[in-house]
Amino acid sequence: MKSEASRLDRFISQNSGFSLSDTRLLIAQKRIFLDGHAADSIQQKVTKFTRVVLDGECLKDNNPVYIMLNKPRGVVSATKDLKHSTVLDLIQHPQKHELHIAGRLDFNTTGLVLLTNDGAWSCKISLPETKLEKVYEVTLAKPLNDEYISVFRDGIYFGYENITTQPACLEILSEYTARLSLIEGKYHQVKRMFGFFQNEVLALHRVSVGHISLEGLEVGHSRPLTVKEQGVMHE
Repeated sequence: MKSEASRLDRFISQNSGFSLSDTRLLIAQKRIFLDGHAADSIQQKVTKFTRVVLDGECLKDNNPVYIMLNKPRGVVSATKDLKHSTVLDLIQHPQKHELHIAGRLDFNTTGLVLLTNDGAWSCKISLPETKLEKVYEVTLAKPLNDEYISVFRDGIYFGYENITTQPACLEILSEYTARLSLIEGKYHQVKRMFGFFQNEVLALHRVSVGHISLEGLEVGHSRPLTVKEQGVMHE
């Protein structure tokens, strides 16, 4: 991912009446503050979310936003769609048009969707090496049996990509329902895994991503993540 950071002296020259060379003197005179601390080098990085104050005037104060949504069935995981309601249509936030989706769900899949304006945070969620557990509740057309558990644990071969899925934990809840925990997110992965048994997924609901859980959030509602929840991806 391309870095959105710039050097402090370049930022000052582009956002004030001072030049690149003026920045050293401004720093020496303690006239520049980054996130509440006096700047100490022209090479300090100014990121998308760095608060920059010069001579008491705020030059940049863009706050990161992290939101969770309990997505209903029939809503598109997109920021714009001409035919259907989108996840953004369900969110009331002054910065909502800056947000992007960190982990989409299919049109008819319900549950936890994360939205943010922090590209580094959402990128980390999707990286395979993060090994962030995603938990789904699944309703099937045909009865389940213990063979599913061992096959999911061993991994299923996807010929199109020539890959075998990472071990997944399947808990059978009833004859037709199960809870599935994954650490990856291949295209239509859950439906394709059950497709190995030619068992159609009738309903799919994501209940958690890492330690971020939908518990207590009504369908169609959203809320900001807590500081602890945000930190799951910063660890």
